[in-house]
Amino acid sequence: MKKVSTKATQTDGDSIRAEYDFTGGIRGKHFRAIQSGYTITIHQPDGTTVLKEVKPREGAVVLAPDVLEYFPDSESVNTALRSLIKLIPRKRHSVRKRAQGTEMKNGVASGKQSKSTAEKA
Repeated sequence: MKKVSTKATQTDGDSIRAEYDFTGGIRGKHFRAIQSGYTITIHQPDGTTVLKEVKPREGAVVLAPDVLEYFPDSESVNTALRSLIKLIPRKRHSVRKRAQGTEMKNGVASGKQSKSTAEKA
């Protein structure tokens, strides 16, 4: 004879049991604490206690729930970011370096002054 499952079946992913009451609950109450790391205390059957430190991995990024709808896994996020990286222009020479190059052409950097530079001084 087949065993009957005691688990409640859900027809809608958003439905919860009626006996759960979240009145007065605060959304995201422990978010910041979890981001900085936390400790789990595990009580063993033999009476010993094990402490486990849990910290986010270096470079871990947490996605907001609305973003998570579009990017369900790391690969989809990385693919989207790589396509954005291609749109960013390569670094150009800074204004300072271009100005130094102009001074070199005018002879200012070598101690020579052009006629217009001598008049300003």
